[in-house]
Amino acid sequence: MEDEKYISMAMKIERFEVEGLAQYSYVVSDEGEAVVIDAIRDVDRYLRYAEAQGLKIVAVVETHIHADFAAGSRELVEKTGAVLALSGYDREERFEYAMGHRALKDGDVLAVGRGRLVVLHTPGHTPEHLSFVLYEGQEPVAMFSGDFLFVGSLGRPDLLGEEAKVALAHAMYASVQRMAGLPDGLKVYPGHGVGSFCGAGMGESAETTLGYERATNRFFRMEEEEFVTEILGSTPAMPGYYPRMKALNAVGAVAVAGIVEPRAMTALEVAELREVTLLDARSVEAFSAGHVEGAVSIGLGGNLSLWAGWLLDAGREIVLIADDGDVEEVRVALMRVGLDRVVGYLAGGMESWIAAGLPVAKTRLLRVEDMQRERALAMVLDVRNDTEWESGSIPGARHVMLGDLPNAMAEMAKGSKIITMCGSGYRSSVAASLLERAGFADVSSMDGGTAAWVQAGMELVRE
Repeated sequence: MEDEKYISMAMKIERFEVEGLAQYSYVVSDEGEAVVIDAIRDVDRYLRYAEAQGLKIVAVVETHIHADFAAGSRELVEKTGAVLALSGYDREERFEYAMGHRALKDGDVLAVGRGRLVVLHTPGHTPEHLSFVLYEGQEPVAMFSGDFLFVGSLGRPDLLGEEAKVALAHAMYASVQRMAGLPDGLKVYPGHGVGSFCGAGMGESAETTLGYERATNRFFRMEEEEFVTEILGSTPAMPGYYPRMKALNAVGAVAVAGIVEPRAMTALEVAELREVTLLDARSVEAFSAGHVEGAVSIGLGGNLSLWAGWLLDAGREIVLIADDGDVEEVRVALMRVGLDRVVGYLAGGMESWIAAGLPVAKTRLLRVEDMQRERALAMVLDVRNDTEWESGSIPGARHVMLGDLPNAMAEMAKGSKIITMCGSGYRSSVAASLLERAGFADVSSMDGGTAAWVQAGMELVRE
C-alpha cells in the first residue's frame, strides 16, 4: 500500500505499508532524486515507483538494525548503485553492520534535490538508532523517526536483553529531550503502526506531529526515573525471531532473486515428506474443514509474516498448502521475515490431496452456543496478548499468549480437552494447529473469538 504526501509543490513523501508487519518505509524525492528509508525486502516496489515518477534513487538509509523484518537495503543498493548510508553508532555493540556503507553520525546531511535529510542520533530502541529530519531551506518540515517515536508511544528499549535495557531506557529519555529544539508543526513519520511489537500503545494514525506528541504522549511529560520505570514496564511480549532478524540485517539479506523458487509437488510427494514444516495458509474455515495432519495453520491475509517468523523453525524446509494463486504471495510474506527455505507447494491444493485418497484431518470450530455447553469440561486457552487478556476474557479461561504456547505445552496434559480462543479466531486456529501437531488429540477452536462472544451478549470477566 502506498500513500503519497506532498511537503511542498516539489518535494514528495511516499509511504509504503506492509500491513502484516504494521511496517512503514518511505521514499523522499525532489527534482528527480530519491532517498529510500527503511526498505522492506521485496524492493521491486521502490523500483516501480521510481520508474513511474522518473526518479533516480541516490541513497538508501536505515534508522537502525531492524528486528522485526528482513530489510531490503542491500539488494536495493545492488540494483540501483545508490549510496548505502547506515548508522555509525554500531561499533562494538552486540549487532554491527557488516555491509560496506557510509557511516552516518549526528548532524550529517544527505541531499535529496533541493531538500536535505539531517541525521539525528536517537538511541534507546537500539544503541545505533537514527532519525532523519527533512529540511526545506532552513525549515525542518518532517522527521522519519523509525522505532524511536511512534504515534502516542515510543520504541521498546529491551531488544538487547536484560543487561542492556536499563541503559537504553535512559538513552531513550535523553532522545526525547533532544526534541526540544524542533518545532511543534514538525510532521513525524514513524516506522510502525498498530500491530507492531516494537512498541506498546501506538495510536491508530499512520503519522503525527511533534506538537501533538508533546501534548498527548505520556512519555513526554515524565521525569527520568518515572520514564524509565514506565517504559520498561510497558513493553509487549518479545517475538522469538527478533534476534535472528537483527543478525540477518546486520549482514544484509540476500537478494530475493537468488532464492530458489518452490517447486510444485504432488500429493503423494508431500505425503512422503519428513522433517519439513507444512504451512497451511488458507482461511481458518478451510483449514478447519480439512487439512493435512501436522500442518500449521497461519492464514494469508492476517499477520502471516509475524506469526510465521515467531513460530516456525527457520532452519527447516517449508512446504506450502495454499489456495490457487496464493503461493507467491505467501512466499513473499515469509521472505519478509527471513524464512527463505520454501522448497515446494502442494500442486492443486487440498483438492489434489483429497483426490489422491489421502487422510484428511479436521479441527472443530465451536460457535458461541457450543462454547457455552462445552467449556466447563475443557481447558479454555486464551492466546491473546496481555493487554487483550486484561480487558476481559471468557470466565474460567487460562491465558497463554500465542507466542509462548510452544514452551507452555509441556505443562499441559495431552489427553485433556482444549478449546483455543482469541479475539477473532485467527490466532486460535494457529494455536489449535500447533497443539494438534504436538500430539494433543482433543482440540477445538472458537469461531469468532471474544468478538463473537460479546456480540452474542455474553460477559467477559477480568481474572
